[in-house]
Amino acid sequence: MFLEAREDVYRYLLSLGLYPPQAQEGAQEVFLRLYATLRKGEKIQNPRAWIFRVAHNLGLKIRARQNTRVPFDANLESQIADSTLNPEQSLLEREQALRFHQAIQRLSDQQRRCLFLRMEGLRYPEIASALGISASAVGEFLRRAIARLRKSEI
Repeated sequence: MFLEAREDVYRYLLSLGLYPPQAQEGAQEVFLRLYATLRKGEKIQNPRAWIFRVAHNLGLKIRARQNTRVPFDANLESQIADSTLNPEQSLLEREQALRFHQAIQRLSDQQRRCLFLRMEGLRYPEIASALGISASAVGEFLRRAIARLRKSEI
């Protein structure tokens, strides 16, 4: 389970606004809690949903202690960009990435969380379990998020 979901949990914790070192520690903590729970003999019906629920709660606690969010840095994006692009293409891609990140930031926290978990491959019931909401609410948050992103012309 660790090998299968570690990167997904890490990316989800980053999407909550954790700094990379805290997200890495948080991901490790999630799997330590899974191990401890299973070692106690407790049964977990849906381990993937359980993992993301624990990651969600832990991520919110860590973020509250962290007290700030990492803003999107367009300059960092440009450093990562493919160096084979000509300057005009590179500028267009950076502008598009910036518009995309700004559009994502304009979503509500719930819309953003549902969207990121769906991108990680979780189904509506798993997202609902991870966030403590109904599956129909997940569908509505995703519908609204997609509608807002389409309006953003990204």
